[in-house]
Amino acid sequence: MAAALCMIAAMVLLGFVDNYVATIAAEISVWQFLTVRAMMAVPFIWVLSMLGFGTMRPQRLWAVSVRSVLIAVGMLLYFGSLAFMPIAQSLAGLFTSPIFVLLMTVVVLKQKIGPWRVFAVVIGFTGILLVLGLQQGAPGWIMLMPVAGGFFYAMGSLTTRILCTEESTISMLAGIMSMQALIGVCVLIGLSIWSPTVPEGADGFLLRGWVWPITSVFPYIVLQAFISVFGVFLLIRAYQWGEASQVSVLEYSIMIFGRSLDGC
Repeated sequence: MAAALCMIAAMVLLGFVDNYVATIAAEISVWQFLTVRAMMAVPFIWVLSMLGFGTMRPQRLWAVSVRSVLIAVGMLLYFGSLAFMPIAQSLAGLFTSPIFVLLMTVVVLKQKIGPWRVFAVVIGFTGILLVLGLQQGAPGWIMLMPVAGGFFYAMGSLTTRILCTEESTISMLAGIMSMQALIGVCVLIGLSIWSPTVPEGADGFLLRGWVWPITSVFPYIVLQAFISVFGVFLLIRAYQWGEASQVSVLEYSIMIFGRSLDGC
């Protein structure tokens, strides 16, 4: 029950704040967004650590690093897709992850699952197919971005449960934010060397380099930084407390909150 409540609370927070990524995408790149967000989020996580919410030092650096890479890649694919499609469609693609979690639980971990979990995933996946069918002109390869994100996210979620149950939530939160910043900085350096032609508006979300000043979108990045810290904190805790194949099904609730809060 504690894991379920944490997951639902996390989906409320993340479903709300992710609506603003499309606005951010019109001005800067996903790489700059993740880098600037991490620059604000990591010091905030350090403050939480000092207040007693957990240590930032991982017990097994390799395990936290593996999880951070998997989640970071999944989130990059998801955030990148938000520039090209409505949040409901991006979320539908990302949350194919419970399907992958269920499959890996059975095939890789050899765990038995009950009919209720299978039924819940089937219902959720049916909703995904309905939402993804409403492409609204989005290119076919763009539709694959959040689905690929769901695959990497699912592997990261399983890693949380299998390898990181003894890690502090704060250390894993710092790990994912730091990894996203590292990837963002590396790509920004590469883009400054490559200097590709960048489309206007949100279409340039993946190819745009460093932009300054960012006055118009800075408040949205601040909002993303602080709310996402609390949201991801609760999400990690849910996977630490509950079995992955059970907890992951509750992530479908973000389809309700993300869509409902779209007009807020």
